[in-house]
Amino acid sequence: MVNRHRGEVGAVLDGRPRVLVLTLGALAELEAAFGVGDLAGLAARFERGRLSAHDLSRILGAGLRGAGETVSDAEVARFAMEGGVPAMARLVADLLAVTFAPETGDEHGEGAGEPAGPFPGGS
Repeated sequence: MVNRHRGEVGAVLDGRPRVLVLTLGALAELEAAFGVGDLAGLAARFERGRLSAHDLSRILGAGLRGAGETVSDAEVARFAMEGGVPAMARLVADLLAVTFAPETGDEHGEGAGEPAGPFPGGS
């Protein structure tokens, strides 16, 4: 079961239900892949909103590996998803949102778990 409070998102990729999560290890992998030195640099890169198909494969692969799957970026690049590339782009946006966006909600948990925006400092 997917737990958004842990930064998890779910999707059916290549015909199988899967969980994706950007753990610290997955984020470190993405920092190295994108040539940025820290999480702020990674978030800034994603805030630009311009990701290539290769970027999508890298992020999806890191998310799958963060959830414990043994899968290469090349394998992820061959995955199919209902809705095609636009659906994959939305999945990546959702994964980044639950990873980087602060949770909203009051002290009683009302609205908790809902991202305030897609990226830190963003809306």
